[in-house]
Amino acid sequence: MEVSSIAEGFRLKMWVHVGLAALADLVLPMACASCGRVIDHNERGIVCGRCWARLRLLPSPRCERCGHPTNCRACRWCANLAPYVRAVRSVCWATVDTGQRIAHALKYEGWWRVAEGAAERMARLDWPPDVIDERAALIPVPLAASRQRQRGYNQSECLARALAPLWKVPMRTDVLLRSRATETQTRLTPEERVRNVHGAFSASVGARTMLRGAHVVLVDDVVTTAATLNSCAAALHEAGARIVSYVTFGRAPAIGDRL
Repeated sequence: MEVSSIAEGFRLKMWVHVGLAALADLVLPMACASCGRVIDHNERGIVCGRCWARLRLLPSPRCERCGHPTNCRACRWCANLAPYVRAVRSVCWATVDTGQRIAHALKYEGWWRVAEGAAERMARLDWPPDVIDERAALIPVPLAASRQRQRGYNQSECLARALAPLWKVPMRTDVLLRSRATETQTRLTPEERVRNVHGAFSASVGARTMLRGAHVVLVDDVVTTAATLNSCAAALHEAGARIVSYVTFGRAPAIGDRL
């Protein structure tokens, strides 16, 4: 009788839980962080399947090194990269469409859980075999302290944290530091972007042991001219990293790119 009562109580709690969840879905349905459409109950995450399906993936053929679409042997985008940068990969174009809306929701609108779905797609990117074999750590691009307090989180760190278990590679937030705050890069020219972030990053005091001879992967939400990532990579390389690769969710197109 006692066992039966316990089982009955458990079933009652279960039905109450299911009922409350259904009521919450009815009264407060989850809306997509990108398009605002109500998300179906069988969809995971806070971005709807329709928006994920509408991402503009970078077209082929692509440069084997930097992953940028190219129609010729000489890749113009690779000219932005230092010799110690091995490979760069991005999921989609961050133009005025779904890709940009998802990146904007993650970066500016407080939807940090968008990083989970974005990281799933970043984990599927194709890499040269040596990058897969050698990558020793994921290092998110650090935010200025004032911006992190304002947003409540670092969007690059959210992406790296979600990507780390998928790649089975540790995330390290104690390696790279932002030495000074910088102006937002959004409205700057390519030359101004480079000057803006020059010397803005440094390796931590204890980072050299971990970095010595290592191949590490920098994580950011969107790459435009790679000025920020290049500044981070320079600090890591100076501290002993042998090779640095970059991975981002979005990539801003350059003039003449095929969208």
